[in-house]
Amino acid sequence: MRAMALTQPRAGRVEPIEKTLRPTGPGQIAVTVLACGVCRTDLHVVDGDLPSPAIPIIPGHEIVGRVEHVGSGVSGFAPGDRVGIPWLGYSCGECEYCRADRENLCRNARYTGYQIDGGYAEQAIADARFCFHLPNGYDDEHVAPLLCAGLIGYRAFRMAGDAKRLGIYGFGAAAHIIAQVAVQHGREVYAFVTPGDATAAEFARTVGVSWAGWSTDAPPAPLDAAILFAPVGPLVPEALSRTRPGGVVVCAGIHMSDIPSFPYKLLWEERVVRSVANLTRADAREFLALAANTPIKTTVQPYPLHAANAALDDLRSGRLTGAAVLVPSM
Repeated sequence: MRAMALTQPRAGRVEPIEKTLRPTGPGQIAVTVLACGVCRTDLHVVDGDLPSPAIPIIPGHEIVGRVEHVGSGVSGFAPGDRVGIPWLGYSCGECEYCRADRENLCRNARYTGYQIDGGYAEQAIADARFCFHLPNGYDDEHVAPLLCAGLIGYRAFRMAGDAKRLGIYGFGAAAHIIAQVAVQHGREVYAFVTPGDATAAEFARTVGVSWAGWSTDAPPAPLDAAILFAPVGPLVPEALSRTRPGGVVVCAGIHMSDIPSFPYKLLWEERVVRSVANLTRADAREFLALAANTPIKTTVQPYPLHAANAALDDLRSGRLTGAAVLVPSM
């Protein structure tokens, strides 16, 4: 099969390779990759922000695939099924976190496109326990961003509690999905974008936010909660300064630049700062069921597999509106 792989740590780009797919093992499924979203976490892997990736590694963890082979012991999947393969690709099933259905915190977890070959390829193999049937109302390209941008966004949204006024900092793939969910849940959503990025502000308005402005602006009213998708540490005190007493600031990225010191008064009055780590299978089942019954419009830019570096560059530079998606058949 053809694939695009990270062949050197911190290379900043992937290289075309050819690879023989290994046999499907017990508990695994093999898929033909129909589409694979390009996520900011892929950038963190390729650029070396995340330590010690498997080398070589095929990135990509928003995988839409058609099942070709089913390993022994697998139930619930059959050849021809369309499935999604997300970031969390394995957990031990035995530790205190796994036993409490918090496998997102498993110390022995392994991740798709980081320690397990991912979807920048024509085919992939995955642990069937961490694969999911996909809602029928989305084509392959448009369902791909739901598998990380959607899942992590949904987990962050739930951690924001019952916030009536929700601020979202950084308006890319995850934000444009979860903003729609929040609006449909009756929340008032304020979008904060890079100062001067009028395109991003207008994009936010198209998905129904009540207000869009620069990340340094004061919102029309104090926030009950804020979600940070932009991996920019200084936005933490900025968001705290816009949040009411008792409010929550949720950091949704797997990597962020250093958070600068800030006066205690920004945290006082029982404000909370918390992070989101990975996802659980319960998150995936709940969100994909919601997506099947809630109209979510994903904005995507398709790229052929061989143009993976162009997609990564466009994401890195902020040229994308919505999500980049690799389509191996292009």
